[in-house]
Amino acid sequence: MAAAAAVASAGSSRRAWRLLLLRGSGAFPWGGAAPLGLGGPPSAPPRRLFSNSKILVELDESTGVAAMKLKSPPVNSLSLDFLTEFCISLEKLENNKACRGVILTSAVPQIFSAGLDITEMCGKSEEHYAEFWRAVQEMWLTLYSSSMVTIAAVNGSSPAGGCLMAVSCDYRIMAENPKYSIGLNETQLGIVAPFWFKDTMLNTVGHRCTERSLQLGLLYSPREALKIGLVDELVPEEKIQNVAGETMGQWLAIPDHARQLSKSSLRKPTVDRLLAHREADVQDFVRFISRDSIQKSLQVYMGMLKRRKA
Repeated sequence: MAAAAAVASAGSSRRAWRLLLLRGSGAFPWGGAAPLGLGGPPSAPPRRLFSNSKILVELDESTGVAAMKLKSPPVNSLSLDFLTEFCISLEKLENNKACRGVILTSAVPQIFSAGLDITEMCGKSEEHYAEFWRAVQEMWLTLYSSSMVTIAAVNGSSPAGGCLMAVSCDYRIMAENPKYSIGLNETQLGIVAPFWFKDTMLNTVGHRCTERSLQLGLLYSPREALKIGLVDELVPEEKIQNVAGETMGQWLAIPDHARQLSKSSLRKPTVDRLLAHREADVQDFVRFISRDSIQKSLQVYMGMLKRRKA
C-alpha cells in the first residue's frame, strides 16, 4: 500500500486547490504573461530538471513551460509505480508558481503509452487491484482537473489508457505517421471502459462517435483521429515538439484566471461524478477484474504478447 500512500500524500495540496477551483474561486497563483514557447533568450534562467525512474521533467522558468516525458520502456505501460511517479511529478509542477503549462510527450520511440499495465490486473489480490485502480483514478483527476495548460504531443501509438491521458489534456497534437494509432480499445481485450473514461471521450468527440468507439474498441489512424476530433492537429513527427511549444504560447496568452475558470466550468460535472462515486468505482473494478472469465481473457492476451516478443 506504500504506492497508494505516496499518491495520497502528493495529492493533498492539489486536491485543496482543485476544490477551490471547482467552487468557482477567483483566487489564482499566476498572472497572465504570454511566453512564446519552450525556448528562452540567452539570458533566461537555466532550465530546471527533475526526474524519477519513469518520468523526466524539464521546466523552463523563463517561459513557465515544462516538458514532461514518459520514459518507461518498452511501451510506457501505466503500472502502479508509473502512475504514482506521474502524479508526484505533475504535483510538483502544479505547486511551482513558475510553471503555467505542461507538454506531455514520450521519450520512448514510436509509442506514447500502451495504456494500463495488464500485469497489474492479472493474478493479483483484490487489495492490489483496488490500490492499482485508485492510482488510475488519481492520475486522471490530477491531469483532467489541472490548473495548468496541458498539451499532449502524441509522438507514437496511444491505445486505451494512453488515449485517456491524451484526451485528458487541453489540446492534442499527433505525429502524422500512418503506423500510429489512438483510441479506447478496451473491449477488444474483454474489458469495459469505466464511466469516466466514457465521459472523457464523450466530451471530446460526441455521443455517436463515442458509442461506436467504445463498443467496437476502435483504434484510429492519425488522420481518422483528426477527422473525428480525437486530436486537434497533425504535424510531421520531427516538428511536434516545436509546434507544441508554439501552441502553448497561444494558450498562455490568455489570462490564467479566465482560462482556469472556463476550464473548470466545463470539466466540473465530469470530475464531480467520479469524486461522488469513487469508492464504488473501485469496488466495481475489483469485482469485474476478479472474474474467472476476465482473468482467463487477460491471460490469453498476455500469452499472445509473450509469443510476439519471442
